[in-house]
Amino acid sequence: MCDKLRKILFIGYAERSTQRSWIRKSRKGSVTAPWIRPGCAAESPTLPISLSPRLHEKVSPPLASASPFGYALRPMSDLEVPPDEGPAEEAGSGALRSFLGLFVVPLLVVILCVAVFVGFGWIAYDRQTTSDYVNDLQSFWKPRRVQAAYELSKILVSDPAALDKEPGAKTEVRRLFREAEDPEMRQYLALVLGRTKDREAVPLLTAALDDPDDKTRIYALWSLGTLGDPGARASLEAALGDADPGIRKTAAYALGELGDRAAVPRLEAALDDAVADVRWNAALSLARLGSRAGVPVLETMADRRLLAQVPGITREQQEDAIVSAIQALAVVGGPEHRALLDRLAADDPSLKARQAAIEARKALAGRRAGS
Repeated sequence: MCDKLRKILFIGYAERSTQRSWIRKSRKGSVTAPWIRPGCAAESPTLPISLSPRLHEKVSPPLASASPFGYALRPMSDLEVPPDEGPAEEAGSGALRSFLGLFVVPLLVVILCVAVFVGFGWIAYDRQTTSDYVNDLQSFWKPRRVQAAYELSKILVSDPAALDKEPGAKTEVRRLFREAEDPEMRQYLALVLGRTKDREAVPLLTAALDDPDDKTRIYALWSLGTLGDPGARASLEAALGDADPGIRKTAAYALGELGDRAAVPRLEAALDDAVADVRWNAALSLARLGSRAGVPVLETMADRRLLAQVPGITREQQEDAIVSAIQALAVVGGPEHRALLDRLAADDPSLKARQAAIEARKALAGRRAGS
């Protein structure tokens, strides 16, 4: 019965192979036979059979397809041939291109921007002469007056005789200082008067020591020392007794700038001041005047461990104190300071301090050779 049913089913399917979809051709020309009912499974193969003359010859089953329908999910395309990429890139050209893109090009852009900035700044720069600044001192606009006084004080650092070339300029500056009410204006004009070495300005600057503004008084003290008139010594010595430590330390500094050795006794008394800044400036001024009275204070200034104990002192201030002490010891120090200078030259963390110690050793050696 199963053989007869198999023959009928096979013939029926073969006759209607163009209308029915149960039999499909594969790419190898094989067909898939219909599933036989369970009762005939043991007598008939259920695997694909070949459409060869030997119709009932068994063949190996095909590999399982990813699709339940047994065909590709998309049409098979022709064999893809990789495009011709041309000649191989020379070795190193990629690295060179990356270097140019990452470093050279940005550097050129930065240089161009800086050049443009400097160019426009040069074009916009207001080139004024000493005469122009003297005229600007009388401007009705306060910022312009203050800026002119500040610029004049800078010019006089490099050229103290700049106002001598302008007739009546010193007289005008003294008048403006006397009549000025703005503290900032008076402070910069005090600098101008001190740097011109104008002896006629001493009374004006001495009177400014009673100014209600503490900063103006400090500027006046500094200018009196810079001016260098011995007639200002009494006023500077009196300022050493002021209640304000800022006034006292500036007075100690100004007495050293004044260069009058008659101020040594008052500076020696200032070595016992309760404020470190006052003691330091007194010791430095004594060294400037050729006195060794302040050497013990100079030695403490060159010791970083002691400087670190000063309240509120910064690393920059410590460096300034050490460098100043070394330079003073080069003038008034002796052979006993050679070990200190050697240690500073070799171990101090500050390059400025090490360089100052090296130069101080040479100065001490030169003094010993000359004596």
